[in-house]
Amino acid sequence: MPKILFIAAHRADRSPSQRYRFEQYFDYLRQNGFECHLSYLLNANDDRVFYRGGNLIQKFLITLKSARIRLRDVKRANGYDIIFVQREAFMTGTTYFEKQFSKSKAKLVFDFDDSIWLLDTSDANKIWQWMKSAEKTGRIISMSHLVFGGNAYLADYARKFNPNVKVIPTTIDTTLFRRKQPLADKATICIGWSGSHTTIKHFEAALPYLREIKKKYGERVTFKVMGDAAYENKELGIQGIAWKAETEVEELSSFDIGIMPLPDDQWVKGKCGLKGLSYMSVEVPTIMTGVGVNTEIIEDGVNGFIANTREEWVNKTLLLIDSFELRRTLGRKGRETVEKYYSKESQKNILLNELTRVLKQ
Repeated sequence: MPKILFIAAHRADRSPSQRYRFEQYFDYLRQNGFECHLSYLLNANDDRVFYRGGNLIQKFLITLKSARIRLRDVKRANGYDIIFVQREAFMTGTTYFEKQFSKSKAKLVFDFDDSIWLLDTSDANKIWQWMKSAEKTGRIISMSHLVFGGNAYLADYARKFNPNVKVIPTTIDTTLFRRKQPLADKATICIGWSGSHTTIKHFEAALPYLREIKKKYGERVTFKVMGDAAYENKELGIQGIAWKAETEVEELSSFDIGIMPLPDDQWVKGKCGLKGLSYMSVEVPTIMTGVGVNTEIIEDGVNGFIANTREEWVNKTLLLIDSFELRRTLGRKGRETVEKYYSKESQKNILLNELTRVLKQ
């Protein structure tokens, strides 16, 4: 039975990137003869320290503990057939651990779903940015036996360093992500956004047009922000709610319109559209900024809307508010798109075949 050691930053079911890139495939891989193990660095207590400002001594101790975990992984690497590194093995600019994995008997597989070479460090850890390296991602890719990129933009970057690159999009488990509430022609329309405290700035970029919509429709529209419980906007009547795995699908199903506003920059071009895909999976008509993979996911006016200017955002949102039939049609087409191209079911055999293939190299 081939054994895979998954190398990642977070414990299971903590990180969307891990959950949608590899954790949701564990059962399927096990059913097909693979033994899966996860080695992570940050536990729940570490999380509370690591992603807040200050606490320099505690963060240093967490980094030392993380180094010990990875040294242990290096020592046991020969006992595995595949070492699967998601994004990076360690939080600094070093590639020491990936290099040791590549020298082991195991095949090194690298997976990434963001433009991580651009060093988008969280505000709480800007002081540590000097420890990062823009060249790190390329170095890891060059020493890997197989690379998975979340979209074509990332794959094109990876091919500068390694020809053995496969696009596997970030996927949704459509057996779990099903609409919890029936579609209904409601008097009050909820415009929803999901994300985190690190991406709330993207939601705030939409505030000018949301204010315009609120001014036009008044109490006929409400707004919901999921993922940043601290967020508040009294003008629009918003009090953010926390993300919880057990209530995520129900909250998404309460949206009548899902929005995904984004800036047009190099970091965003590497994103894999997960927010929009999660809306679409529960038949919520979705409006996305036309940047990066979003233009591949959305066929404008068919399975959702693409909007770039303020005028487009306002006009396309108004169309959805005013037409239940349009919301239902775009929502159902969006679901079909996810099932066909961006579902766990549509990609699981590709992942399995690629992992099986790399073992034979």
